[in-house]
Amino acid sequence: MTLKKIKFIDVFLIFILSFLAHFMYSWFPSTLFSIFFPVNESIWEHMKILFTSILIVSLFDYWAFKKWNIKSSNFLASAFISAFTSIPIFLIIYLPLYNTLGENMILNITLLFFVICLAEIINYNILKTKHLKNLGYLSFIFIIITYIIFALLTYYPPENDLFYDTKEQKYGINHYVI
Repeated sequence: MTLKKIKFIDVFLIFILSFLAHFMYSWFPSTLFSIFFPVNESIWEHMKILFTSILIVSLFDYWAFKKWNIKSSNFLASAFISAFTSIPIFLIIYLPLYNTLGENMILNITLLFFVICLAEIINYNILKTKHLKNLGYLSFIFIIITYIIFALLTYYPPENDLFYDTKEQKYGINHYVI
């Protein structure tokens, strides 16, 4: 097995896991799951799907790299950077489309797949670069900070369109619009 083959498989694993991640909080409602998975249908909450799915599949990669003796550099950094950059990439493309065309499930799913492909290309290229000292430690810290931000914005979201759940007419996990 090669790194390219693993990254190709990763695209489909992340894509499938994204669909499962969409429902995880509704299946297992808890504070812990509210940090990692979307608690409502707002655009922002769905960014957790991308971030968490990419990181979970990176755990598979860790195992696969060991099993098939694949050499790579910057493993944790590649996981974090690809997961983190998927959020602005998705939003930069999605928001103008959403504002122009409205909600379109086929377009959303196609965009999700496209962004996952881009994230895995980023991941692959970082894995192939020269080892950057201490980047793994920084990436671990940034993963924790990102989840802290996710938690804060889940429980204390700003009242703007990005955080608004049009289905339930609320912001975040408990903040209903009156």
